[in-house]
Amino acid sequence: MPKPYEKPYDADNRWLGAVMHAAFFLLLGGALARFLLRHPGEPRTPWILALSLALAVLHLLGPVLSGPVPGGPGRGFARRRPVWTGPWLGLVVVVWMVLVVLAPSFSWCAVPLFYTGLRTLPARAALVLVGVLTVFVVAAQLRLAGRFDPNLLLAPPAVAAIATAVFLHTERQTARQRALIDDLIRTRRELAASERREGTLAERQRLSMEIHDSLAQGLSSQRMLLQAAERVWEPDPAKARAHVRRAASVAEHNLAEARRFVHDLAPADLARGGGLEAALRALAARETGDDLTVRVHVDDGARVPALPDPVQSALLRIAQGALANVREHAGASTAALSLTLLDDQAVLDVTDDGHGFDPAAATGAPGVRGHGLPAMRARLRQLGGTLTVESAPGEGTVLSAAVPLDPPGTDPADAQEAPR
Repeated sequence: MPKPYEKPYDADNRWLGAVMHAAFFLLLGGALARFLLRHPGEPRTPWILALSLALAVLHLLGPVLSGPVPGGPGRGFARRRPVWTGPWLGLVVVVWMVLVVLAPSFSWCAVPLFYTGLRTLPARAALVLVGVLTVFVVAAQLRLAGRFDPNLLLAPPAVAAIATAVFLHTERQTARQRALIDDLIRTRRELAASERREGTLAERQRLSMEIHDSLAQGLSSQRMLLQAAERVWEPDPAKARAHVRRAASVAEHNLAEARRFVHDLAPADLARGGGLEAALRALAARETGDDLTVRVHVDDGARVPALPDPVQSALLRIAQGALANVREHAGASTAALSLTLLDDQAVLDVTDDGHGFDPAAATGAPGVRGHGLPAMRARLRQLGGTLTVESAPGEGTVLSAAVPLDPPGTDPADAQEAPR
């Protein structure tokens, strides 16, 4: 997937390429016009016209055959280049050399060719090409002058050296900037992951304290009251009944606390109302960003009647886990959540166009995409559902979670809070 900074870099590269193409054709047209004005009707004129046309056509075919290559090989994020790029550039240079031999005024077309070679070839090959082009330019200029001129001998190599040095320096600076941006993005992701881990630990600590201070204390009080009632059951039945009534009151309070925990731990998107469809759309909106687009498709039959709360909670948790895997491991640009209601079950499909993986090799292996699959299967088992994963390296992934609409013997609290 392209990095965020690659698109503006590609735009700048295309703009610079367009300028160089325009400069090449201006220089080619100027050299041809100069030749025709100064040497009309010469036997070599048809060859000059034919070679000029061939050079123009070859230069126009360059972007089609070679394509843009940001940074060039070994510099930045160079893209793979078609095998015919080298032969194409060699043919362009040969045609230009023949033109220079026939008419030295075409030598100035070498300036755009410097740029084409530097951005297309590896650094050493590009430097060799620049040297060869410079030698031809010097020879052509001396031939045009008709006499030895130290300025014509030294000026073209100096200009070529300056242009090459500036180009290579700019490319290296750009590569360093891209590496710095990569480091910053990686650091930001690591910081976000660290903050999530710290938040998880803090939430666990908060829940453990609340459970200790409410449910655990209440259960301890019940135990003590029931033990006290057992001790005085025979000698003082009235006092024993008072202890039992107090224990029942504490149990009622603990039940209210437990229900509060269950309600607070339920997915917040479901608590806002609107059912599973609204929750999935809210989840997709949160997960959609510059590098990932998440779409939601809900079958019309999945809206009426409303799905049971345990089923909605389980499917939403699975969608959250699956999208987390897509974002962290898949390298995908698009993902889709599809909810379908069949006669006896609800099916949630999560698909992505990422690089895929081997489900058999990833199952239960830490640090790979299959890390969250056991938790999803455990959550579905509590509802009598099944999880199916179809994927292969380079072919994306399809995850399908099927849940019965009326699972027997399912506790809602357990269904809402399966292990993650």
